[in-house]
Amino acid sequence: MMNIQEIDQEILRLMELRAALVTGVKTDGKKRPAALLDPEKKEDVLRDVRSLCDALVKPKKVAFLGPFFSFSHQAALKFFGSGADFAPVSSISGIFEEVERGQCDFGVVPVENSTDGRVVDALETFTHTKVQICGEVALPIHHALMAACKRSEIRTVFSKPQALSQCRHWLAKHLPDAALEETTSTAAAAQLARTTPNAAAVASSLAARANGLEILVPEIEDSRFNVTRFAVLSQQDAPKTAKSKTMLMFELPHEAGALADAMAIFKRNRINLTWIESFPMPNEPGKYLFFVDLEGHRTQMKIRRALTALEKKNARVVVLGSYPAG
Repeated sequence: MMNIQEIDQEILRLMELRAALVTGVKTDGKKRPAALLDPEKKEDVLRDVRSLCDALVKPKKVAFLGPFFSFSHQAALKFFGSGADFAPVSSISGIFEEVERGQCDFGVVPVENSTDGRVVDALETFTHTKVQICGEVALPIHHALMAACKRSEIRTVFSKPQALSQCRHWLAKHLPDAALEETTSTAAAAQLARTTPNAAAVASSLAARANGLEILVPEIEDSRFNVTRFAVLSQQDAPKTAKSKTMLMFELPHEAGALADAMAIFKRNRINLTWIESFPMPNEPGKYLFFVDLEGHRTQMKIRRALTALEKKNARVVVLGSYPAG
């Protein structure tokens, strides 16, 4: 009896064989289609196959910041494949609620952008919910200018605030007289551009195709290294892997040296921090929470030692989840 991993490898072998027949490349163990030798493409193929197989048994219901064709939708597709049951939600806090109440198995929320930094709504919601992070997705963000009119006819540009911010220099230089109108998502902006005279949208190429808009200028983001990191939420975190990460949220006593002492704990235990963010505590002026990403799984001894040492410093520590590094 074959196990699941062996079946997955056999599916890949058969797909390589099929690609070889289509392209006329012989598969003699040395020559194989280059596209399927790419490890990242193989992972994409396996993710879709597994997603579709899981869907035959019980589709995973995944909440994301809608509508369809938003960047959050693309991040959810990248993580879960096309076989999941995707549920668009109108707010980030609503995604947390869907998972916490068990209405959805998973949720996908943005937590950080390489240009704009933290996503405030996500961090604020972590302070009062009990969901866990079980995965992460790093999605390169490319914004296109799209419209149903000519570029010279554009009077209004729609998009979500973060997208407008990530393209602000390009827009100021090339469309200085256009009014910038904020929307709830880039996908919603594309829908408005389709129905509003003399309007354009800043959104993804997928949103342009979905709404029948012409891409006037691709990739207008000011930074070519524009990446958004999304957290995958569930009611439990993930098992330990070779490259796990853990996200913590902690509150320290409001006294001199408290943060330095906390950082020293991670250093003593040889724990590498990959992200740290201070965040003002809701309704408590002058007090801050700290969000930290670190390398390792919560079950590892050095992580457990560090958490115990933090608590001895009178820190309030919440483990938001351990998950495979994206």
